[in-house]
Amino acid sequence: MTTTTTTAVADPVDPADPADPADLAGFDALDESVRADPAAHRVLTGDRPTGPLHLGHYFGSLRNRVRLQRLGVEMFLVIPDYQVITDRDVADRLAEHTENLVLDYLATGIDPDRATIFTHSAVPALNQLLLPFLSLVSVAELHRNPTVKDEIAHSSQAAVNGLMLTYPVHQAADILFCKADLVPVGKDQLPHLEVTRTVARRFNERYPHPDGTTVFPRPRALLDAAPLLLGTDGGKMSKSRGNSIPLGADEDTTARLLKGAKTDTDRRITYDPAARPEVSNLVLLAALCQDRVPEEVAEEIGDGGAAALKRTVTEAVNEHFRPIRARRAELAADRGHLRDVLRAGNERANAIADATLTEVREVMGSL
Repeated sequence: MTTTTTTAVADPVDPADPADPADLAGFDALDESVRADPAAHRVLTGDRPTGPLHLGHYFGSLRNRVRLQRLGVEMFLVIPDYQVITDRDVADRLAEHTENLVLDYLATGIDPDRATIFTHSAVPALNQLLLPFLSLVSVAELHRNPTVKDEIAHSSQAAVNGLMLTYPVHQAADILFCKADLVPVGKDQLPHLEVTRTVARRFNERYPHPDGTTVFPRPRALLDAAPLLLGTDGGKMSKSRGNSIPLGADEDTTARLLKGAKTDTDRRITYDPAARPEVSNLVLLAALCQDRVPEEVAEEIGDGGAAALKRTVTEAVNEHFRPIRARRAELAADRGHLRDVLRAGNERANAIADATLTEVREVMGSL
């Protein structure tokens, strides 16, 4: 999930239920309440197992997941393997990609003793929630979801399948099965979260508990202030677009990929995202790795040109990720441990999903 600055966004599902800016608060705005009582919050986030995680994932979400975990927030990390076939015909190398996600999570600091890591397909009760949830959303509402439109535009399929169209409702089930109240998202994912909030509201209104309490919370967005990292071609960094630098890349591969990154012809290095997006992206990447402001990095490189910029970025990236890559290599030597982590997470997710589904059936009168 990419991250950006906070923006209040109208609800794409229900115009009568506009997004509340307080509920779409940025990370900093929620920071005080999270710090005051971290155990009162539950976060759900995750990544599709379609390929290796990259630097954009790390700076956009993984670092904040670790931060939230260290604060004491309960973390749920879903690996939505069913969602792989929303935009492709075959789930290629699914088991390998799933294990590698677990590997990246652990290497970057996720503690499986404090976070629940699980796969979508291993939790039947979670997926059963999809049916009542779909009854709460119209076909027209699904068609006009802007995030679905973007996913369809980049799909590798000749025709849109039903799973793609209901993708936001699948995500609602992922979030609501464990009653998560906070969801780290990028601006492009806000429409999906508003689907979840609308599903929760409609379900609670239609099926209240006899005592007047509600089944589901209406989760809020955690929007990190970290700017969006571009890929080496100047477009959005993406696993599927071949323009990313994987977390697990070695130092030589990192150097090669950065050497081919797009820049411009102006020898003077400046940080100006609007006028010089590709150069500024590389400056930003170096700054993030060095925990500095990008203007300072640009000033230091000065008239060194693209070669000096790429050299600076390569050294910064390799230095920052050296301990993470060492930890990743150590963990990769014991694939059995990765499977044990996933097995334990699946067991915990199943217990929670079973309890939620039982509650849903009770309020719906279907037991």
